Formats: sequence, structure tokens, C-alpha cells
Amino acid sequence: MLVRFIKNWTLPLAMLAGTLGYFFFADIPFVAPAKPYVNVLVAFLTPLLIFSQLLLTFFKVEVHELKPKSWHGWLLLFQTVSCLIVAVLLVCCPMEEVYREVFEGAMVCLICPTATAAAVITGKLGGSASSLTTYTLLSNLLAAVAVPLVFPLVEPHADITFFVAFLKILSKVFPLLLCPFLLAWFLRAFVPKVHHFLLGFHDAAFYLWAVALAIVSGQTVRSLVNSDAPIFVELLIALAGLITCCIQFYLGKRIGGHYGERISGGQA
Repeated sequence: MLVRFIKNWTLPLAMLAGTLGYFFFADIPFVAPAKPYVNVLVAFLTPLLIFSQLLLTFFKVEVHELKPKSWHGWLLLFQTVSCLIVAVLLVCCPMEEVYREVFEGAMVCLICPTATAAAVITGKLGGSASSLTTYTLLSNLLAAVAVPLVFPLVEPHADITFFVAFLKILSKVFPLLLCPFLLAWFLRAFVPKVHHFLLGFHDAAFYLWAVALAIVSGQTVRSLVNSDAPIFVELLIALAGLITCCIQFYLGKRIGGHYGERISGGQA
């Protein structure tokens, strides 16, 4: 009964654990001197958790299944057009700095690529992990191109060239996506016994995701606590994020459902 409850409520429980964990450790005196080491540990642990969960998920993905589909194109088109609309509003319509921050937050949510761990959740919900993996790669490519092109128009003080920004985004994301896939393919092709053994642990990817989510939640709370922005600005940015995410989730499910992949489209 307890195990089923934890499985059904993993998302809010992980977020709650991260939130409470931050406040718990932040109030312990002896943790403060070790803060730099904690930051290094978190910076190392989060990519490791994402790498591990993707590796376990990719054990079930076949190379020939990684092909673009029609719904991928529609979602990418929506991301591009919606981001450009918000960018045009920011460039052409004069507004107070407070509201600019809110619109910029919405723009980030619209162009931000699908989370690398989305394939894990998609597989757990019964969707196509391979189809979601393909879209994750495509959306990251889109972000790597669109962000260096659009963001300097909104924030003209950005002193970074398109090519440098493009490579920086790719260098952060693609190793985390491609390396576990290549390792899973290598083990499948050349070390099938190890592949078969590790395949039995693919359900553990879901719990690794929960741990990573708790860490990210703690980092988010720390950012909010240390922020000097007014509360109402933070609330408006949160509302903008909620609205954009709901719109994308709804459209993803509708478009994906039209092509028989409702779960994958929603998670994308």
C-alpha cells in the first residue's frame, strides 16, 4: 500500500522532499562551512543521475525507431512561432521592466527544449520513449539555433556571438543525451550479457528521476530564497510559466493524440 502511494505521488513527494531538505540543511550550522563542497557535489550528482536514468531508458530503444514524425514538426513550429511572437512584443511594445521580466520568463518556457528526463516519464506512462527521445534531440537543436538569434534582440547587451552561444548550448546538452544512447547501443551490440543484465533495472530510472527532481527542487527554492526580486514579480513569473506550460501540455496532447501518440506528445 505504501509502495503504491509513493509510486502514484512520486512527483509531489520529490518536490516536497527537495523543498524541505533545503530548509532543513540551510538551518544546520555545520553545513554552512561545507557549502562550496555541497555545491560541487550537487553539480556532479545531477548530471550523473540524468545520465544513469537515460542509459537505463535507452536500453529499450532501437536505433531504427529514432526517426522524426509529423507531430514533431508541429510542436517545433509552435515553439518557434510562439517564442517569436513574445520576442516581437518585447521589442516593439514599450513596457515597464517588471513586465518585461515576466514576458521574458514566458519566452524562456516556450523555447526551452524538452527535459532530458522526459523519456523516462514517457516510458513509465506507456508512451514511446524512442519518439520522445527524437523530439528531445530536435527541440535541443531548435533551442541552440533560436536562443542565440532571438535573445540578443530582446536583451541587446548580450556580448556573445551566435556561434559561441550555439556551441555552448550544444556542449551542455548533447553529451548528456548522446553519450548514454551510444553506450546503450555499444552494450547491446558488443556486450549483450551486460546489456541484458542492466535491462532488468530499467524501472530504477523512474526513481533516479525522483532523486534528481528533489535536488532540482532544492536548488529552485534556494534561488527563490536568495532572490532580491519583489514577491509579486516572482508570482507573475510563476503564473506566466504555469500558463505557457499548460498551453504546451494541452497542444502536445491534442497534436500527439491526432497521430496516435497522445502521451508522448503531452510529455514533449
